[in-house]
Amino acid sequence: LLNINVGGKSFQIACKVLAQYPITRLGKLALYTDPVKKLQLCDDYLVQKNEYFFDRDPSIFHYIFHFYRSGVLWMMDEMCPSNFVEEIEYWGIHLKYSQRCCRILFEEKQDELNEYLKIEKELEAELEPLETGEQFDGKFLGRFRKTVWNLIENPYSSVPAKIIAVMSSFFVLISIVGMTLSTVEEMKNKTGKLWMEQMEMICAIFFTSEYLMRLISSSSFKNFLRAAFNAIDLVAILPFYIQILFENLEDGDMQYHEELHKVENVSKLGKVLKLIKLMRIFRILKLARHSTGLRAFSFTMRQCYQQVCCLLLFIAMGVFTFSALIHSVEHDVPGTDFTSIPYAWWWAAVSLSTVGYGDTVPDTILGRMVAFVCISFGIILNGMPISILYNKFSDYYAKLKAHEMSQ
Repeated sequence: LLNINVGGKSFQIACKVLAQYPITRLGKLALYTDPVKKLQLCDDYLVQKNEYFFDRDPSIFHYIFHFYRSGVLWMMDEMCPSNFVEEIEYWGIHLKYSQRCCRILFEEKQDELNEYLKIEKELEAELEPLETGEQFDGKFLGRFRKTVWNLIENPYSSVPAKIIAVMSSFFVLISIVGMTLSTVEEMKNKTGKLWMEQMEMICAIFFTSEYLMRLISSSSFKNFLRAAFNAIDLVAILPFYIQILFENLEDGDMQYHEELHKVENVSKLGKVLKLIKLMRIFRILKLARHSTGLRAFSFTMRQCYQQVCCLLLFIAMGVFTFSALIHSVEHDVPGTDFTSIPYAWWWAAVSLSTVGYGDTVPDTILGRMVAFVCISFGIILNGMPISILYNKFSDYYAKLKAHEMSQ
């Protein structure tokens, strides 16, 4: 018999049983005759009791002990997968000795744990700033740049930093409200336009100052350009300056085209200018910098992109299928709107989403039956992923909030 002490608990195993597994640690211990090699396999040796000591987890060794006696490696659900794998690797035992049912459940639990740890790491990276205050030590104007960095990137560092963070969100809302009011007919007079232009100029000056402060306080220009939030800040201020440039070009081109009686390019320039003005709507994305909810929503979409893509694929399949069905049963009806399958796509999309505008409806009984099946399929299709996405969103939101509080 081989006397073994694992974490204070004694075990006895027949050497001929251990010799059946010569590549394992205890199998080598039973087969080796050189005392030096035996001592290399254990942590200590007690001469009085002829006992080999191992400083390992005795609770998991019970399963190792059972494996040598029965030839089957059993695993329980309450065990930590990482700890169990570490222990059996130490003893030199492979998972192939376990039953298939246990191995499948264990691998699933291991995958779940790895996925959980991966998400935890990504959540921490979501809140972790690209730079830290220590990166400015020893650099040019390091103390000044660190102060600017704390004001812009760390709203909890001081009261002025918190005020700047609140002002940033305030100016974003003011900018969006101004863009909305500029489309109101009553605000298109001279006084309204003047107010809107002044408001836009003030917001653009604040956003530009904020962007320049971030640029000055950045320790790496390359990392600064790669950051998604900095790209959003750049998109927020570019429309204002591009609009000024295009308006100056438009004035010069207008004088030139009035002489030649050609205004085609001027009208095209006006359409481009409208598109540039529309880009200001992306300023609302700046709120994600200080909003945990928007960050959690973005993180949820990135983690669940496979489910979202599957949902879009199913919707596309449903649109094509039900548009073909409704066209086949309705195309002979006089005055029908289902003159072709592409014309029926809009009806199928609206019905699948259960919105039902009512602008296009089937007239025959068979067509209404197809519509009923389409709407029922849409309810089932839309209902399946909503609970999954919501549960993950609430879970990620709670974890992000907890990480914020801990930081």
